[in-house]
Amino acid sequence: MNCILLSSTDFVQHNAGYMAQITAPAQITHVHNILGAQVGDTLKIGMLSGNLGTAIIDTMTNGNIRLREVQLTIPPPAKLDVTVVLALPRPKVLRRLIMDMTALGVRDIVLINSYRTQKSYWQSPMLSRLDEFVLEGLQQGVDTIAPTIILQKRFKPFVEDDLPALITDRAIIAHPYAPLSLANYLRQSVEEALPSVVFIGSEGGWIDYEIELLQAQGCQALNIGARVLRTEAAVNVVLGQWLIHR
Repeated sequence: MNCILLSSTDFVQHNAGYMAQITAPAQITHVHNILGAQVGDTLKIGMLSGNLGTAIIDTMTNGNIRLREVQLTIPPPAKLDVTVVLALPRPKVLRRLIMDMTALGVRDIVLINSYRTQKSYWQSPMLSRLDEFVLEGLQQGVDTIAPTIILQKRFKPFVEDDLPALITDRAIIAHPYAPLSLANYLRQSVEEALPSVVFIGSEGGWIDYEIELLQAQGCQALNIGARVLRTEAAVNVVLGQWLIHR
């Protein structure tokens, strides 16, 4: 973790400023074992949904780290102006994808059912741990603002009823068999803003029926090269365009 994020309840007013405490076991372990920090050292911290900054370690125990001279003066980085609609992946992949998208700064995430999404994925206990994965991603990306995450178990109603309101500036579909490449598409629309919605399938991608439904709403299918990538790689390759052109 590149910063330690605390909730507003971890901060207390003290004289003219603030003090804070770290009580989460994972964060305490990180400070002790990874950072090797000592009393008097400065830590990079942030308040969830607030600013980033620094604090000085006042006292340390195995169960509590107390911070003084808290300075939260740095606003969090701007979010990427994009909604990622991701076919719900295998549970063990879900954690990495949520962490990566959060660290990259995705504003909104929709986890959706698809033909190739196994029904058992929706019963995975991983879905109850999304806040935990988001926190890991925020601490990696040095951000404090969590993305919104929506679960959509019905593909067709979402595409026909909800998607049109999300498309403020075009939508694209990552599809390895599309004739047009993402690179050529972006070169052709260099004067325009990047698309506002990106669809990325799980392992195996989207079936033809799903592509046709999305195209009926004006979505453009694009490939990202001759290689068929894992979902994690596709997410990072596609969203890298937003980091480059922001």
